[in-house]
Amino acid sequence: MIDVIGTDAGAPASLPTAQQALIRAADRIAAPRRLHPAIETWLDRPVSFVDSDDPRHLVEALRSLPDQDNVVVLASGDPLWFGIGRILTDRLGPERLRFHPAPTSLQLAFARIGRPWQDARWVSLHGRDPEPLARELQKRPRALAVLTDPGRGGADTVRRCLRSSGLEASYQLWLGENLGHADERMRRIPADAPLPEPLQPLLVALLIADEPSVPSGRALPLFGLEDGLYLQHPDHPGLMTKREARIQLLADLELPDQGVLWDLGAGTGSIGLEALRLRPQLKLLAVERRAGGAALIQANAARLAVKPSAVLETDALQLLAGDLPDGLAQPDRVLLGGGGPNREALLRAVLQRMRPSGVVVIPLATVEALAPLRPLLEQAGLTVQVNQLQAWRGQPLSDGTRLAPMNPILALKGTKS
Repeated sequence: MIDVIGTDAGAPASLPTAQQALIRAADRIAAPRRLHPAIETWLDRPVSFVDSDDPRHLVEALRSLPDQDNVVVLASGDPLWFGIGRILTDRLGPERLRFHPAPTSLQLAFARIGRPWQDARWVSLHGRDPEPLARELQKRPRALAVLTDPGRGGADTVRRCLRSSGLEASYQLWLGENLGHADERMRRIPADAPLPEPLQPLLVALLIADEPSVPSGRALPLFGLEDGLYLQHPDHPGLMTKREARIQLLADLELPDQGVLWDLGAGTGSIGLEALRLRPQLKLLAVERRAGGAALIQANAARLAVKPSAVLETDALQLLAGDLPDGLAQPDRVLLGGGGPNREALLRAVLQRMRPSGVVVIPLATVEALAPLRPLLEQAGLTVQVNQLQAWRGQPLSDGTRLAPMNPILALKGTKS
């Protein structure tokens, strides 16, 4: 057997007694060249070393050793976590290896900030473009660890991805340098602060979800707010209309100065709430059936300093079958973002209540959803428009920028004569 022992910066003296005994009994020790003097000093005897700086040379050297030799390989952290363990198992076979992991850089990073990490996701940028990081951010994880590659941008790439995703206000950025070493450093970097220089190559970035701060009303644009400004459902993060689609849907609604706007299947409330910023005299009825939906929309309304006329946590189809709050029974504008399998019935109910010259806009994620809805609008005598909304966001790519496509949506619009 070959014992592969994960180490920290204080090894071998910091290792558990059992692992120290394996090193003392070893006939051959494979370790990076820089550790050879410290190991000999600790053992107080000459050592037969195998150089492990080149994994290919290490594998060849281990294959050539007599079977009866006691062999120890020293590695950093957990050898099976982006370490030498994968190469050894591939080339030598797992049956010849026995692993003794030490804490990984991720464990150390979360330990330093005192946060449980069982809910954390992670991505590695070693030798990779940052596209996986951009994809993970769109899922709005509660915690995301990034193994950086200083040769491909390092911490700067992480921050650029965060900014281009519109989520900088929603995450704390922590940088951990040389974790486990005497000169380790763990720092939280404010969103408006430059990255510290120089940064150590051995760097882990943590992105920890945080309730975004509420900027003053003057600091916010009139509409087209960044996605990260909105509070979201913790069990469905990222489930909201993205900024680019929100801007187009607001334009399609042709918002009047006054009147009634229904936002059915309101989600986080983003479209209806931004409509109130554009047209403060509108009366907004926001309906969301998801548990906690009403409280979330009201919280986002408070953040944007707008006041919906009514926010209801109920099924929209059942609501329209009964009596609606005073002054909200007949809409001038409707955004129909929900309904699911009952979307056709919901649209029929909307058309029965919509005022003359009213507009209904229906964002759809699939082509199939369009087929049954368009005839309903045409049969009701509405003027129908169909548009596809497609946007790309710039994401870091080496020293440049790539355009990452976002999910397209179809926008079905009906205008009543």
